[in-house]
Amino acid sequence: MKKNTMEEHTKSKLILFFLSLFCGIMIIVSFALEFTDSPVKDVVGVVLTPIQSGINHVGGWFSGKMDYFEDNLKLAAQNEELQSQVDQLTVENTQLLQDKDELNSLRDLYELDHKYETYEKVGARVISKDDSSNWFSTFTIDKGSNDGLAVDMNVMAGSGLVGIITDVGPNWATVRSIIDDYSNVSAQISETEDTCIIAGDLSLTDEGTVRLVKLNDPDSKVKVGDTVVTSQISDIFLPGILIGYVSEIGVDSNNLTHSGLVSTVVDFKDIKEVLVIKNLKQKAES
Repeated sequence: MKKNTMEEHTKSKLILFFLSLFCGIMIIVSFALEFTDSPVKDVVGVVLTPIQSGINHVGGWFSGKMDYFEDNLKLAAQNEELQSQVDQLTVENTQLLQDKDELNSLRDLYELDHKYETYEKVGARVISKDDSSNWFSTFTIDKGSNDGLAVDMNVMAGSGLVGIITDVGPNWATVRSIIDDYSNVSAQISETEDTCIIAGDLSLTDEGTVRLVKLNDPDSKVKVGDTVVTSQISDIFLPGILIGYVSEIGVDSNNLTHSGLVSTVVDFKDIKEVLVIKNLKQKAES
């Protein structure tokens, strides 16, 4: 489009040039006729005057067109520059939002690190998910055995427990989160110290919850809003790590145990960085 506009602009200039040249020649002829006899001058005047008038009209038209094309070229250049500025601002704004998101994530990890300061921890970034869903049920991080990581190490993010390491390579590790269908965590209610099991269920992930089952609460003291943490009796999970809060509770059909739902404190749809606790449960107890 820009090339065609330039070509038309060049053609207009050439036409205007030749018309101007012709007008110049006619002016010179008219000036020369000042020294000729009057009848000849009259004849030439009759012929040249309409031609000159038409040429002036056409020349003015082409001059206007040329100004129009020049204005269009300037506007096109200005639009291109403005679009470039808009694109640059869009990129900068996107980067600022990403930086803000990362800063918030790092701030959460910093607070989490201080909350569980008795444990030795190492930070890691999520580099891939192991399924096609939107949820981080299993995923891979960028630290491994070279960084001292091992199977069964607990993993945290946000405000609490994410899951556990199930496989390790030299510079990577696989994490299975507590929302995974194969995940079971021995837990307890902080307010009553009653024990229970937190069972992963991917069908509940849209609600941001996991199942609470086998709760031993003979006096039905546990209520909605109570805090759920990892239990001391767990074989692999370190005690006292926050899992979430009771969002639903009820008595089972056997009238002996309770079950319900727990709202997790970790957003399992958005995990970028994690903290891996390097203390293993067995070694921590020994």
